[in-house]
Amino acid sequence: MQLRVNKKILFYIFLIIILSTLNNKFFSAIKLKTIDKITIKGLEGKEKRELLSNLEFLNLNNIFFLDKFKVIEKLEANELIENYTIFKKYPSSLEIRINKTEFLANVFKDGKFFVLGSNGKLIQTISKNNDLPNIFGDYDKDSFFSLLKSLKKFNFELFEIKNLYFFKSGRWDIETNNNMVIKLPKKNLEASLNLLLDLMNNNKFKNIKILDLRQDKQVIINGK
Repeated sequence: MQLRVNKKILFYIFLIIILSTLNNKFFSAIKLKTIDKITIKGLEGKEKRELLSNLEFLNLNNIFFLDKFKVIEKLEANELIENYTIFKKYPSSLEIRINKTEFLANVFKDGKFFVLGSNGKLIQTISKNNDLPNIFGDYDKDSFFSLLKSLKKFNFELFEIKNLYFFKSGRWDIETNNNMVIKLPKKNLEASLNLLLDLMNNNKFKNIKILDLRQDKQVIINGK
């Protein structure tokens, strides 16, 4: 009886050694395998190649020990990205799905052309985009997006605008594609835009050149 017990003990010890050896080899293989494929969806051509180049350092990492903060840092630094999602595909590949920022306006700064993205970042370009409005002045980003939000609320689209002028006082002038200049106030903007919408829908005001809404509850109109 004692002999049978000893044989069983020896068998289990042998089995544990074999399984431990296999598991160690298996986990060592996983640990040694680095990321060998990165798929990017949402960018094409040069933009995609540049981002892949910036993520080359990931080829040195194992997917199980990926430093997500380094990946996020690279993605957040890219001016073209609005938002993104990262998917791990085991054992050694990543898929990054990107929503590209929307181009909103041209900006000329420090002798260079930029486009302002919906992510608030400036993207340098060779020349201005003629399909976008131009921003003049040392504009305040928060003020611009606040204006944009208000314009959309009243169905006033950017493609209707030729130029936007920002003043140090914190207010905006808008020049439309039909060369009408709208002088907006700094305060009570939405009330002024509501009045503007009424005037623009009135045939009597079709030929106005300057519409001054800077004074509260007062409209100054200059015709052509």
